[in-house]
Amino acid sequence: MPKIKFTIITLFPEALKPYLDSSMLYKAQDRGIIAIEYVNLRDFGLGPHKSVDDTPYGGGDGMLLRCEPVFAAIESVKAVNPDAEAILPTPVGMTWNQDLARQFAGVDAQSQSQEAPERHYIILCPHYEGYDERILTIIDHKISLGNYVLTGGELPALILIDSISRLLPGVLGGETSALIESFSDGDNLEYPQYTKPADFRGLKVPEILLSGDHGKIAAWRAEHSGKKAN
Repeated sequence: MPKIKFTIITLFPEALKPYLDSSMLYKAQDRGIIAIEYVNLRDFGLGPHKSVDDTPYGGGDGMLLRCEPVFAAIESVKAVNPDAEAILPTPVGMTWNQDLARQFAGVDAQSQSQEAPERHYIILCPHYEGYDERILTIIDHKISLGNYVLTGGELPALILIDSISRLLPGVLGGETSALIESFSDGDNLEYPQYTKPADFRGLKVPEILLSGDHGKIAAWRAEHSGKKAN
């Protein structure tokens, strides 16, 4: 069984699949660490045209997602797994950060050990001008990616899945890869890193990193790890 299953409710599954079926996320699925399924919101649309949106009461520009198709789509997933938790990318949500990513992944910040054997997240991708406010009553987690607006929830869905999945044991190449990177401890920034060649157009790798003295290298890296500027 996968450690985490993601069910994405979207009008545009074709916009998500190329990224999710590539690189580390493909490997995570192939190894059975995560599972991803797509639910097309249009399948729950109303009337002959499968409508999922309508004009807002009180007037105003744009269209809003209607309650009926969204509730029906989420309830169809929860009918199979009542423990599945629904996530909505929305400006009114908690601001996403690395600590939240670890919580949703169910991993310990120091050891990356798995705390929960299985989790199931439903990610609703809103579109149009917004959504009927009553949709929030069926949402378990409201998440904001920052103080800006996107045209839909597909990009936030990709960010959530990527940032959660990469923390799971077996997804990244090294055992400590997710422990030593930026934001692994509050607002810390990872130390500078270099690879071959040692001298590129006069830009040289610090001599300490070429010394083979792991104690001094560790001290140098600790010294050059920083904090995020406000």
